[in-house]
Amino acid sequence: MSVPAPHFPLAARGSLRIRLLAGTLFWIAASIAVAAWGLSSLFREHVATQFHAELKTHLNQLTAHLAVDGEEQATLSVPLSDPRLSLPYSGLYWQVDALAAEGDSAQARAARAGLLRSRSLWDSVLAVPPDAPADGEIHQHRVAGPGGGWLGMVERVVRIDEGSGTAAGAAGAKPAARAFRLIIAADETLMLEPISRFNGALWLALGILAAGLVIAALVQVIVGLAPLRSLRAALGRVRKGDAQRLEGQFPAEITPLVDEFNTVLVQNAEVIERARTQAGNLAHALKTPLSVLANAASGKDNELARLVVGQVDTAKRQVDYHLSRAHVAATLRVAGARTPLRPALEALLRTMRRIHAERQLELLLHPIAENLAFRGEEQDLQEMLGNLLDNACKWASRHVEVAARAESGQLLITIEDDGQGIAAADRHAVLRRGVRADQQVPGSGLGLSIVDELAQLYGGELSLADSPLGGLRVVLKLPAVA
Repeated sequence: MSVPAPHFPLAARGSLRIRLLAGTLFWIAASIAVAAWGLSSLFREHVATQFHAELKTHLNQLTAHLAVDGEEQATLSVPLSDPRLSLPYSGLYWQVDALAAEGDSAQARAARAGLLRSRSLWDSVLAVPPDAPADGEIHQHRVAGPGGGWLGMVERVVRIDEGSGTAAGAAGAKPAARAFRLIIAADETLMLEPISRFNGALWLALGILAAGLVIAALVQVIVGLAPLRSLRAALGRVRKGDAQRLEGQFPAEITPLVDEFNTVLVQNAEVIERARTQAGNLAHALKTPLSVLANAASGKDNELARLVVGQVDTAKRQVDYHLSRAHVAATLRVAGARTPLRPALEALLRTMRRIHAERQLELLLHPIAENLAFRGEEQDLQEMLGNLLDNACKWASRHVEVAARAESGQLLITIEDDGQGIAAADRHAVLRRGVRADQQVPGSGLGLSIVDELAQLYGGELSLADSPLGGLRVVLKLPAVA
């Protein structure tokens, strides 16, 4: 039996679990099918051999007991031993036909058929093939039985010497005066019923075996892939910021992978730290000569001095801006960066109450879930929220409210005030560097633009809208820790 090679659909190729199960189940099914076919064939062959061997045993008994009486009529010297031969239509039969001579008519041939027969045939005669076997040979046939079913039949031809009165084969026998065709037949259900019962028991046993193998395969796959689920959970903890490296007990096959990954995390953190240190060193190296130039030009009131002061200020802001970009870009590549939101907001609000104490502002923090956390560094979060809160306090009349929630993997931080607000037409402009909504309010015009740039570097955004309090509503969207 040829077994086709397994073919996995495209969806299964992406899952190690499905591939293992599909391959295992395919070979279990193929093995069970081959075993069932092989065992059934062997048992069928064994039963068929036993069936025909029993028929040949009865045929030998019939041959041994066949004789010719004084009136030259065929007879049995002793009845055959099997009691089924005496029970009508029992399924086991014998019959003795006198061989027809050449030239006999069809009527004469019919008269010679069933010369002797078992009581189990009752009044029936077996219709056997017309061609008799050669002397001494045993032939096997399938013939129609008395009840319409099929019989398995064996036959031989014997010749009886009138002088001896006993049956003998052709080998070494004298020319026989009388020739007889001896037939033993049995219902094929005697052979097919044991085969059917065996096949039923075989399929039941193989079905139980297959179910056990399938359960074993499922357990093996589940247990075998459990370390991968643990590895996935450890990676999730690193991604959420709960851990800085992969931790846990892993099998020997996965441990080298875990060690290599932890090494990569350490090396990545070291490279980022060196880059940040070098960027800081470069910034300090640039700020010193810029400060010298600014100090040299600050005491003079001419066009060149004003130009130098303006360009130095621009250079300083560019250095600060690009340092922030480098810092955020490095932070985004560090696994495990995590800053709880509520403590940062509470600390900033305490600071704002002290800074704007003379205005007696009411700063309200709505309830925030303890598990809300920003996927980034604390100083970046403080810089963004500090700018927004300071801006709200500068513009507010009496009230500033702060709320936060998580939505679709993002933090939504809302800061509202009851000040004058910003017209919708001016909101886009105030997000640009150096633009202030009111020149009379102290500030550099960099607060909102810095927050907007930092938020975009983290993949978030800053949006402005009208507040129900009457002033400005600022919504800061940032990546949240899952």
